Amino acid sequence: MLTGRRGSPVCTVPRPRAAWRPVTCARPGRPGSSGSPGGCARPARTSAGSGCGRTCGLWRFLDRWGRRGTARGAVVVLLSDGWERGDPELLAEGMRRLHRLAHRVIWANPLKARPGYAPLAAGMAAALPSVDAFVEGHSLAALERLARGWCAEAARWRGCPWKERMVRDVLPVLGRWYAAGAPFGLATVVEVSRSAPRDPGAAMAVGPDDEVVGSVSGGCVEGAVFELAREVVAGGEARLETFGYSDEDAFAVGLTCGGELTLLVRPVTPELDPAFGDVAASVAAAEPVTVATVTGGPARRGATLAVWPDRVAGGLGTPGLDVAVTADARGELALGATGLRHYGPQGQRREDAVQVFLQSFAPPPRMLVFGAIDYAASVARIGAFLGYRVTVCDARPVFATPRRFPADVEVVVAWPHRYLADTDTDERTVICVLTHDPKFDVPLLTEALRRPAAYIGAMGSRRTHEDRAGRLKEAGFTERELARLRSPVGLDLGARTPEEVAVSVAAEIVALRWGGSGAPLTTTRGAVHPPRPSAGSAR
Repeated sequence: MLTGRRGSPVCTVPRPRAAWRPVTCARPGRPGSSGSPGGCARPARTSAGSGCGRTCGLWRFLDRWGRRGTARGAVVVLLSDGWERGDPELLAEGMRRLHRLAHRVIWANPLKARPGYAPLAAGMAAALPSVDAFVEGHSLAALERLARGWCAEAARWRGCPWKERMVRDVLPVLGRWYAAGAPFGLATVVEVSRSAPRDPGAAMAVGPDDEVVGSVSGGCVEGAVFELAREVVAGGEARLETFGYSDEDAFAVGLTCGGELTLLVRPVTPELDPAFGDVAASVAAAEPVTVATVTGGPARRGATLAVWPDRVAGGLGTPGLDVAVTADARGELALGATGLRHYGPQGQRREDAVQVFLQSFAPPPRMLVFGAIDYAASVARIGAFLGYRVTVCDARPVFATPRRFPADVEVVVAWPHRYLADTDTDERTVICVLTHDPKFDVPLLTEALRRPAAYIGAMGSRRTHEDRAGRLKEAGFTERELARLRSPVGLDLGARTPEEVAVSVAAEIVALRWGGSGAPLTTTRGAVHPPRPSAGSAR
């Protein structure tokens, strides 16, 4: 529900496909009531209130709902024609505070479309830089476009139907088209900026009889991409296209979120991409593989190289480029990462003539951090930076609270050893034990040392480690089994602060993964990048 100058309803917008719920923030004369925040983006509205216009309504919303987190991560929509009442400076400060809390702030102006109103609208935009978008709000059609914009925003939230439509999800259909020899156009998101609604790797394909699978933007640009895919199939040449936000019409062919998507749209046939069938089969069998695709430069756009841990297929045009990309692709595969890389025509690493998109079909490795102490937040943050899917677990609910950790970190309240016993780990999993309390440490390490993991580290002094090792020996562990335990955790960097300790831990994890010595490079000889470790070592 959106409201007008004095909070009276002006329009009810049909709920979009994404699962958001409106949150009523304030009404004149009484506090607002809330719906349960959930699903995807949570649109919220503010009303004029009585006596002081948008400023009072905004601050009532911030005071009541900002503290409780209703605004955090929300898409907040204000419907108003200006700020003729109240203090503009106070309004600007409220907007800045709201922008820090919310995922996105949109101001829908009923007068924006009127002749002669453009200068005032431009002045509002200049005076309130914390507002992400000023859009039209003068008609049902404008509000319906706004609702479609919410759908695109919602696609970024966990649980939305569009979120997981990556290449992996549409491969079963693409594999059938490929096996039948039917050409199809494949559009893949290769680069995003700002708050684009999809992540790199999102895909949409147009196949026989104009059948469409997948999504690249949650509805914003699919119509244009459909035509592009048909054109590349007819012409046989790949194309690179960028779609961005339009200030003139936020909901035209472009992104309502204010970001940009760069798409590689290429034709796929057995002649153009001989390895596609093998890639589809590997993904279906959960076999890790990275696909490298040229997106720009002197190499042929759309050329692909499929890289497995033990083999390659295809080629990008020159042997040197294939060698360099193969090495980087295997590095990305170890992390389950996806992104753009730049090379020279012969694979030179300090040049950017050739752009190559690396897409890894492997889930990100997990980092399990036990003990929600102050060090845990720093370790979790650097773990996410390194590409891990991070979970923090602690049995004490007073410490295991989401607000103490980065937004992309999962926080679990459970006894650590019980949580680990119910959690799958593999040879890429990192386990960091930061509790340094025997009643937590020993049962947890007993479980950890009996399962696959790339790294098991435990915080504590040398005296704590000796006591812990003694208890583990009493539990039946041998010296060889205890050699897997990195304790005290981290490399010797002289670290003191939680952030420095996190760097020390991360350095040890990276060194163990790639076989590094941890010594300063100025004291070593030979290749700066060590050779890949064998299959049995940490990755």
